[in-house]
Amino acid sequence: MAVCARLCGVGQSRRCRRRQRPNQQDQSSDSDMDEEEEERIEGRRQSYVGGGPESGVPTAGPSDSCGSSSSHVNRRGTSTGPPHPQSLADLPPELLVEILSMLPGTALPNVALVCKKFKQIINTETIWRRRCMEEFGMKDDLRKMEVGGVSSYDLYVKLLHPYRHILGLWQPDIGPYGGLLNVVVDGLFIIGWMYLPPHDPRVEDPMRRRPLFRIHMWESKKATVECMYGHKGPHKGDIQTVKKDEFSTKCNQTDHHRMPGGRQEEFRTWLEEEWGRTLEEIFHEHMQELILMKFIYTSQYDNCLTYRRIYLPPAMPSDLLCPGLFKGTYGSHGLEIVMLSFHENSARATKITGDPNVPAGQLTLDVDLSRPVVLPDLEQQRNIEELSRLVLGMREEVQREATQSKGNSATVKGAAVGACGVASDTECVEMEHDARADSCQPGPSRAATNHHEAQPFVLPMGVTARNEMYPRTCRRCFYGTGLIAGHGFTSPERTPGLFVLFDQDHFGFIWLDLKSFSLYSRLTDHLAHAHAPNMEQFEAMLCNMQSWTS
Repeated sequence: MAVCARLCGVGQSRRCRRRQRPNQQDQSSDSDMDEEEEERIEGRRQSYVGGGPESGVPTAGPSDSCGSSSSHVNRRGTSTGPPHPQSLADLPPELLVEILSMLPGTALPNVALVCKKFKQIINTETIWRRRCMEEFGMKDDLRKMEVGGVSSYDLYVKLLHPYRHILGLWQPDIGPYGGLLNVVVDGLFIIGWMYLPPHDPRVEDPMRRRPLFRIHMWESKKATVECMYGHKGPHKGDIQTVKKDEFSTKCNQTDHHRMPGGRQEEFRTWLEEEWGRTLEEIFHEHMQELILMKFIYTSQYDNCLTYRRIYLPPAMPSDLLCPGLFKGTYGSHGLEIVMLSFHENSARATKITGDPNVPAGQLTLDVDLSRPVVLPDLEQQRNIEELSRLVLGMREEVQREATQSKGNSATVKGAAVGACGVASDTECVEMEHDARADSCQPGPSRAATNHHEAQPFVLPMGVTARNEMYPRTCRRCFYGTGLIAGHGFTSPERTPGLFVLFDQDHFGFIWLDLKSFSLYSRLTDHLAHAHAPNMEQFEAMLCNMQSWTS
């Protein structure tokens, strides 16, 4: 009632003139406003008796307003004529519509509790149309919805507001394979788009996407969830919010996922969609085994999936390049998606999609930006021995410094190494946040040294690459390590390598022990509702991602 008191302009809520009126016909209905906000909005909609400014909202009088009238009465009871407005209730309806439409939709039910005049104005379509546009980016689609008989109010209350928590970027729990899901308001629907890498090894091709589910209000005036998986069109599904930053989808008609030709036809269709080729065109026996294993594993999740929220990393002026999502080559495993982020003097690439060797959520690349590598001329670059000498020399320096600082546990660097592996999530975030705060002190930034001239680059002889169309010039190179492991993520170890920055949208990594090269290209798709609120939440998410698949 504090809101009521302020808006009525009478001071304390116990003196609210609305409570002093003897014949309160809708007092019982107002008590229902303490329920969930969607139900409160819908209750006010059912008692709607007037339109917006287009249909002429009647000016409230002493019997149906917040205690205001068209003339001012002083303490002695004499009228002094129309004064300046003393409260919001004294303003014209069209001005109140403009003011109240600026409030978030979650605050409007409380405003409707104040008085009848506010209750009538809150039900104006103009207000809810603006809320749909500003909070969810809907524009011309609203007119189509209203022509179809669904109001902006119904759209907000029954579709957009109840499912607002699932908008954003998510990682499906599909064992080691992971994935990338973006839930967005797409036209008159809420759609969950699964993003798939292009066919191997075309890393420059755009991402592919496939709808997994959609929510709409076409058939009835209530939200309908439909599963989009399979080849027989939309069918009945369900969405459940498990807990904060986690939800699950369920298909209620899994027969729509099956094909007349049985599992063999399903596999051939899946292989064509996933790899863009037939099994006979894949001559590598090990790759055939990996493909068949992925089909068998992922097909178990066609009726129920759980998703966990992930964020895009915040960009800082000191970053070597803009952080974000990249697609890269991983040998027989095909193309995978990684997230590049920056932490103090290091760049980290975390797997969003993974494989049976190194699963999704693991730190695939860890680059030491304080250890640049100066490349020799082109002839020397072709020599694998020269590259090994440079990279292994850097590794010896790192090991020597680690040995020297091992006994000095009081240093910040010694306390931060391996923090995510041995500390709790909260401790990990606090330590990294403190270290990041120290690194943000005034001084020369990496951005100031990022304008290096391009120099010729060529892969050493004996280093294999899935894509021979890699850039032939680079900006900078740094020492780094890559994560390798056996099948089932057994015996994981970090091996030395060379991080190569080509431009703002491409980088590469030479795996020295494997004698292979991975090329990474930036995802250019616009992913809505995906950026982290702050660096602390992003770092906590990274620690959680590693625990999901460890």
